Amino acid sequence: MLSLIFLVVTAVFVLAYFLYGKILSRKFDLSDKNPTPAHECYDGVDCVPAKIPVLFGHHFSSISGAGPVVGPIIAALAFGWLPALIWVVLGSIFIGGVHDFSAMVISIRNKGRSIAEIAKQFMSTRAYKLFLVFIWLALIYVLVVFVDLTAVTFVQDPGVASSSVFYIVLAVGFGYVLNKAKWPLWLATIVFVTLVFSAIPLGQKYPLALPEMFSLTPLKLWIILLLIYCFIASITPVCILLQPRDYLSSFLLYACVIGGVTGIMFGSLPVQYPAFIAFNDPKIGPLFPILFITVACGAISGFHAVVASGTSSKQLDKETDSKAIGYGAMLIEGMVAVMALSAVMIIGRGDELAGKPPMAVYAAGMAKFLSVFGINPAIGMHFGLLALSTFILTTLDTATRLSRYIFQEYFNMDYSKTRYRATGATVIIPLIFGMLTLKDATGAPSPAWKIIWPVFGASNQLLAGLVLLVAAVWLIKMKKKSLFVVLPMIFMLFTTLVALGILIISFKFSVVGIIAMVLFALALVLCYESYLALKNNAK
Repeated sequence: MLSLIFLVVTAVFVLAYFLYGKILSRKFDLSDKNPTPAHECYDGVDCVPAKIPVLFGHHFSSISGAGPVVGPIIAALAFGWLPALIWVVLGSIFIGGVHDFSAMVISIRNKGRSIAEIAKQFMSTRAYKLFLVFIWLALIYVLVVFVDLTAVTFVQDPGVASSSVFYIVLAVGFGYVLNKAKWPLWLATIVFVTLVFSAIPLGQKYPLALPEMFSLTPLKLWIILLLIYCFIASITPVCILLQPRDYLSSFLLYACVIGGVTGIMFGSLPVQYPAFIAFNDPKIGPLFPILFITVACGAISGFHAVVASGTSSKQLDKETDSKAIGYGAMLIEGMVAVMALSAVMIIGRGDELAGKPPMAVYAAGMAKFLSVFGINPAIGMHFGLLALSTFILTTLDTATRLSRYIFQEYFNMDYSKTRYRATGATVIIPLIFGMLTLKDATGAPSPAWKIIWPVFGASNQLLAGLVLLVAAVWLIKMKKKSLFVVLPMIFMLFTTLVALGILIISFKFSVVGIIAMVLFALALVLCYESYLALKNNAK
């Protein structure tokens, strides 16, 4: 049953790429006769042409991370796996893929400008400033959620903490032998990828369990250490940590995909978890609209537009490559979300695993998938946690660096002279959240990631809706057909505004409630700005 579901979903995604991807290419009139920013604005630093395999690896590793794993698992455990599966498939094809593709194409048609700069050009300066605020807040929520999730994992499995530290050290070493010692790439890859996988059993042998210090629990200590890592990673040249780390993490990703697909197809694992449970979950709320903000990255993510228009659009060799990078990468992320849902499908309804954090559920699923290869379940689970932690570290690094850029852009700061101050302003809010004891809607203490996830999901999805809004304005002003963007835009804006309304009613004037109010107000103002832009255009 599980293998059949996976086969059908895979076939649907493949057909969507070739059929709907072709339709989208025609909608935007893609042509390789048009020079891309990588050639037109070539500078040898940011605007540099890259072939599809190279750029796909960079783009996918940047947009993926833990988002397509955590959200789908939370939703599947609450409502059943079928609603989440339907949303992942339809959302990736008709909404998320359109969102990513549109952001990338519009950027390359405007010299690689970011989506915020395009809002400034085609809407107003006020829209530009509000977009920067919105993007910055969304990135802050990414940091809050994933720092807390990683800290929880490190406390629950100190071996994963050890392996993660080994991995970071290896990434720095890999960057050194490539850039300073001038090792050939093939030799450095063989040596360091072998060492990365060796870190899995090594971490179990030498677990890193922090004691309570300075009246701080191990969880709080890990939060502080992870934010220090984010700070250092944000101000460090990309060739020292970011590039070598992303390269090495791609091999963990490939191993996860190959192992997961093989286990699903040949593991003969039965589907045990209910396909549908209820239309309302007492902990996270009603299926509509909560499902659509909980599965934040597996179906659509506003964060993708920041990457697509911020870095990837500047590296496209040809316009037609945007189909593979902008649309294809979103479909692959949808497949990652389906793998995460598969980890839920194979657990029993009454299994104690259903009450554990999403990362534990995913790791247990990976252990079962990898058992097809005869791998010990403990090592398989440790591998799943390490891989997910590695992807989260990538997300944290990228989100911190992008937050710094946004902060500096908003205040028109010198990028080289203010990176310490801008990074400090970025990590201080996640640090405050990490030190607080947050409470849910009932007043009971709850982990930060669980409290903030609905706000993160809502802000991320609302950002996606607003990106589609900018895309719609651009298409209309360019006198192109826009219905394929307008319909997803209406759905995303309506869904996320309703979700924010529910959060405001549930949390009132608490931290979460106030954040929801701010996001709601920002969204309404940006919608009004788009109305003014279209009204002026019609005159």
